Amino acid sequence: MKLKIFLLIFIIYSCTKQNIDNTCSDQYYKGKLVLKGICMNYVIEILEGQINPDLIESEWINEFNNKKYNNVFALESVCSFPENLNEEDEFKFIINNTIEMKCAVCLAYSPTPKKSLKIEICK
Repeated sequence: MKLKIFLLIFIIYSCTKQNIDNTCSDQYYKGKLVLKGICMNYVIEILEGQINPDLIESEWINEFNNKKYNNVFALESVCSFPENLNEEDEFKFIINNTIEMKCAVCLAYSPTPKKSLKIEICK
């Protein structure tokens, strides 16, 4: 029983630490969390880095408040995104399409761009 509890704590700790401890390679992007919607419906704006324009929305309008955003995408890797980041916070990240979604997320609607990316936060 103690072994099961230890393993559970280790797994939870590993999952919460994995994206915070990553060091960025030379090819990182700088982003800003511009919209922290309900149920992890997050919108991120690209601030620095050359990203394929086909992967992001060059212009997106939030249908709830008609606010316009440029060079944004919806966060697809919601399970690994740090909870302590808030709207207007800036951070470095890499695109990581291998991230698996292993968490429960509610299905309440909050507008996001149609294009989404799996990203990994790094130092």
